Amino acid sequence: MIRISGMDFGYGKNHLFRGLNLNLKPGNIYGLLGKNGAGKTTLLQIMSGLLFPEAGEVLLLGREPAKRSPSLLAEIFFLAEDFHVNALTGEAYELLYAPFYERFDHHQFLSYLEEFDIPGNRKLTTFSYGQRKKFLLSFGLACNTSILFLDEPTNGLDIPSKNQFRRVLASAVDETKTIIISTHQVRDMGHLIDPIVIVDSGSIILNRTIAEIGRSLLMRYVRALPSDPVPIYSDQALGGYIVVEENKSGEEGSVDIEVFFNAVMTARERVEAALQRRAG
Repeated sequence: MIRISGMDFGYGKNHLFRGLNLNLKPGNIYGLLGKNGAGKTTLLQIMSGLLFPEAGEVLLLGREPAKRSPSLLAEIFFLAEDFHVNALTGEAYELLYAPFYERFDHHQFLSYLEEFDIPGNRKLTTFSYGQRKKFLLSFGLACNTSILFLDEPTNGLDIPSKNQFRRVLASAVDETKTIIISTHQVRDMGHLIDPIVIVDSGSIILNRTIAEIGRSLLMRYVRALPSDPVPIYSDQALGGYIVVEENKSGEEGSVDIEVFFNAVMTARERVEAALQRRAG
């Protein structure tokens, strides 16, 4: 579905990606994680055909997004974190943009708007930022594209709306769709994102399923830090510590994505070693 091989990209003399490789398969909601400035948004823009790689190959559905083929662009919907809306009603927006997406479903669109409690007869410019985002999420999901890119989709949403977002997105995914969510708000994602992709220092340093992580690593709360063996990662919590250790039980444990991400950033080699041992 999505294949990137040996990709280079930079802004002027600032080389952001060097030889980046990534393979993403349909039927998944990928969580794209990384520190600020790691290039998450840039990577989404490259895959969407908004930016062009300097070297290497980027293929979506076997075609290059940089060529801006209308038939390929009709299979991609990208909801950016920062977006502009015209002074159109929701109904006028649908009439203008829905024809670009041959699988757009009007009834689905109305259903998503109702789920998010968004009126379709008001001008988008009268909506709050969160309402505009929910409108565009509804439209994007109703397009039924093969590939959906969401950049920080829960920013600007209140707590009930975040729950609605998780419910709506979970109902929309199927074996034909590839969804990539770039986010810092991993706790907002609940059990939605799987696999986890981490970008750092110009490359993809991890692409693993939650099951693989849970079989390899144990995340737990302890009152006192164990010393033998020393945890892979630890962080102070109320009255104790959250620790990440190698899971030697053979049973899949629960995964706290935020804790796991911090463990990778702090002790990448030890995390990779644990993942490799379980995979072997």
